[in-house]
Amino acid sequence: MTDLRRIALSTGVELDVQLAGDRAAPPVILLHGFPESHRTWRRIVPDLARDHFVVAPDQRGYARSSKPEGVEAYAAGKIVADLLALADALGIDRFTLVGHDWGGAVAWMAALGHPHRVARLVIVNAPHPFVFQRTIFDDPDQRKASQYIRRFRDTSIDKGLTGNGLEAFLGSTFAHHVTRAIAGPDKAAYLDEWSQPGAMTAMLNWYRASGIVVPAPDEDPPRPAFLDAPFPPVTQPTLVVWGMRDTALLPSQLDLAPYVPDLTIEKVDAGHFVPWEKPDAVIAAMRRWGVDGAK
Repeated sequence: MTDLRRIALSTGVELDVQLAGDRAAPPVILLHGFPESHRTWRRIVPDLARDHFVVAPDQRGYARSSKPEGVEAYAAGKIVADLLALADALGIDRFTLVGHDWGGAVAWMAALGHPHRVARLVIVNAPHPFVFQRTIFDDPDQRKASQYIRRFRDTSIDKGLTGNGLEAFLGSTFAHHVTRAIAGPDKAAYLDEWSQPGAMTAMLNWYRASGIVVPAPDEDPPRPAFLDAPFPPVTQPTLVVWGMRDTALLPSQLDLAPYVPDLTIEKVDAGHFVPWEKPDAVIAAMRRWGVDGAK
């Protein structure tokens, strides 16, 4: 069984959420990133739903889910609160959490902050918060690759992201990170989601609300103090699936062992958008690892 339903959360937002599988089965929550929706997982949900209860929301700001006004509405803590409120609304206590891109960033934070709720963690091309900030300062290539964040934080770009501007965004900024063509129903679905009132600003506000410091390539700003302090480990068994042709998040993001003691890394020949470029590889990696702890 698969359906998309509107769920009102205690955090004050309403999310469109895809539900699939038997509610009595082990729960798995899938979090998409920028600039997508629950459709990120469209080729993965059917397999997981054979033996899991699968929950895939359109996160706040995306598609037809609520789009609260103001940058502060997209702070990480509020998005993690949405995740926990969604689990509560569905009667889910502990769950496996899977995240790609920004959804993976939320997943890292939820796992670190709420280990009593997140039992197992799957990350797909999403940077660990400590490693990402460190490499932006210490790895010149990663700093250069991260300059798009500075562009996305510029609010003057929003007014151009309508009509033909969305076509241009799809063909340049987005498609640049994809290793296959975006056409037909996929293209139509993206343009439909992005053209919802307020969607592009809301989606970009995730970047604007983030505390990640992204200096210009030739800048020498103060180093964030937390980079030279101990960082808490992720306590959950963690699978990281990584598309090695990702041009935005470089292989330096895989220097995770000091921060993730129970770590499995699976490398995939794909770009950043692995879940729909190579869904079979993602499914195979998750099945080998054991999504709910069972091999």
